[in-house]
Amino acid sequence: MPYTNGARRVRRGEPTPLGATWDGEGTNFALFSAHAEKVELCLFHPTEHHEVERVILPEYTNEVWHGYLPEVGPGTLYGYRVYGPYDPENGHRFNHYKLLLDPYAKMLIGEVKWSEAQFGYQLGSDEKDLSFDERDSAPGMPKCQVIDPSFDWTNDDDQRPKVSWERTIVYETHVRGYTMLHPAVPPELRGNFKGLGQQAVIDYIKSLGITAIELLPIHAFVDDKLLLDKGLKNYWGYNSTGFFAPMQRYLGPDGLPGFKQMVRRFHEAGIQVILDVVYNHTAEGNELGPTLSFKGIDNFSYYRTVPDQHRYYIDDTGTGNTVNTSHPRVLQMVMDSLRYWVEEMHVDGFRFDLGTILGREPHGFDPRGGFFDAVGQDPVLAKVKLIGEPWDLGPGGYQVGGFPPGWAEWNGRYRDTMRSYWKGDEGIMQDFAARVTGSGDMYDRHGRRPWSSINFITAHDGFTLNDLVSYNDKHNEKNGENNQDGHNDNRSWNCGVEGPADDPEIHALREQQKHNFLATLFLSHGTPMMLAGDEFGQTQDGNNNAYCQDNEISWIKWDDIDHDDRALTEFVRQVTALRQSQPLLRRTSYRDGMIIRWINPNGEDQTEEQWQDPGALCIGLLLDGSEIRDSAYEEHEGERMLLVVFNAYHNKLPFKLPAPRGQTRWRRLLDTQTGANNMDDTSHDSGEEIELAGRSLIVLAPSI
Repeated sequence: MPYTNGARRVRRGEPTPLGATWDGEGTNFALFSAHAEKVELCLFHPTEHHEVERVILPEYTNEVWHGYLPEVGPGTLYGYRVYGPYDPENGHRFNHYKLLLDPYAKMLIGEVKWSEAQFGYQLGSDEKDLSFDERDSAPGMPKCQVIDPSFDWTNDDDQRPKVSWERTIVYETHVRGYTMLHPAVPPELRGNFKGLGQQAVIDYIKSLGITAIELLPIHAFVDDKLLLDKGLKNYWGYNSTGFFAPMQRYLGPDGLPGFKQMVRRFHEAGIQVILDVVYNHTAEGNELGPTLSFKGIDNFSYYRTVPDQHRYYIDDTGTGNTVNTSHPRVLQMVMDSLRYWVEEMHVDGFRFDLGTILGREPHGFDPRGGFFDAVGQDPVLAKVKLIGEPWDLGPGGYQVGGFPPGWAEWNGRYRDTMRSYWKGDEGIMQDFAARVTGSGDMYDRHGRRPWSSINFITAHDGFTLNDLVSYNDKHNEKNGENNQDGHNDNRSWNCGVEGPADDPEIHALREQQKHNFLATLFLSHGTPMMLAGDEFGQTQDGNNNAYCQDNEISWIKWDDIDHDDRALTEFVRQVTALRQSQPLLRRTSYRDGMIIRWINPNGEDQTEEQWQDPGALCIGLLLDGSEIRDSAYEEHEGERMLLVVFNAYHNKLPFKLPAPRGQTRWRRLLDTQTGANNMDDTSHDSGEEIELAGRSLIVLAPSI
């Protein structure tokens, strides 16, 4: 391969910004590597993708290799070959025979075509007998592409929705799975950003009361060879190869602008766009994994290696490697990526997969670590929504409640407690009470607010709501792992029959349980998150780990919606509307003056003895806002008092209505008993003993 530095008159260029930056006349290429000895920029044919030129980057400044090529612009395909020591024992895995993806690439073209050439070694008799591999990986590698980033946001007047945390309702979904079977999406747009941005799709999501859509990973990722060999694919996308480029299969006919157009459509509807992002690990796996990008650029900088055994990776993620955000250049990459998606792509927030990883320093998890400090002080990122998944697989990895101020967190304890309560588990009442009222025992510190708790019953990882009430056990056989994958502690209950059931009583009970879960979710203090499809009973046939099921197991089944499903959807609309209309359900502070009372079935305050009763499953929550003096509260219409009565007992129970502050009558706003889902004007006298249906929930307000 000829070197063309002279022919192209390569210039020195600049060490910033990192990546490939087109200025209208040429492109500057800049790549960080602290331990490389030489870097070659490889250029490829625009359609046939074979290598046509190599250019040595001529300058090395502040650990950045850089050069400028005139007359090279958008559409140019490229990659890198990086020279340096192949010395795994000391953490170095350079191999210039491997084409490497630019960590800052804004677009990747093509997919990995797996072969032994993607690996930097040849395996000998044992895992330490790894000889240097000289096979060229370029033919089977995706190529980076120089882009033209221009997009006229200004003329189209993109107005980012300003949705306060306390009014936020999150809807977790998947670009591809949500649209592949959608009847209102044209076939050529199914599975891509433009399809998700169709007006009919957005109108439906808005009708549910949703204010923020949270997309499973859309960063470029790879399909593992193991899955492809089984005829499966990486559906969820938690296998990143780049943090700036969107996944090519989601782009659709409009390419990169299609993502921006989708965001603009959601913004026009007042809906924010949140991305699920994976900065904790990459697709390169452990010491026996492939060399695709970071491993060959500067392995020792990009990954956390075992002290004194740098051949091996610290694996706090369960994926083989852990990204080293303690390194300033790696931290810079993550920060640059986040800012890119906010400033250039106009997203409104992020959910950080295995977020505890990002707070890990050499001494362990630190809520004041470099990553958290950098994000908290960044003027761009401080304005967007930040949601952490507060756990990983490393020591001390469960950090629910441990993230710093300004962050919200997936509250796994809320999920587990609600599942246990409505299943009828004993000894759960005190924990149930704490979760419903915003988990102040975990979040009421450092000025954090109730919205810090992202409350959810279901998410992509686990059972759907329908399957939560239809299966006692996971059924993941189609994943090809002998049903060994996925969680075993699901706290699910099949209501008497495993899987689909024709018995009308079981069907009715399952529908009522769905209503109970969803009502509890939207009536709890904190930020509710609902899994897409739960509003009409989406099923995955008992699969609780559908990460590899890019098919009708995971895709939303729009044509299977029946009468009961539509009734559940309408119930969701009613309860989200109730939440938004009642400030008492959208608490903004733990110190707002709200009076919270827990009422026993006798209509009196719950006693300590009753709290300790393991069999107690019925309780009332009285929210009294008469002492709140918040001016923002005064501006909203809504009740000054609400009574929510929960009954997870399997039989009907009497409950005596209290008479707080001389209250004389109550009117019923909501009832989850099947067939009684509409708000009505049914009223009751204070002191009256009403009958609660088994496994039901009601909401009452003072009668006018």
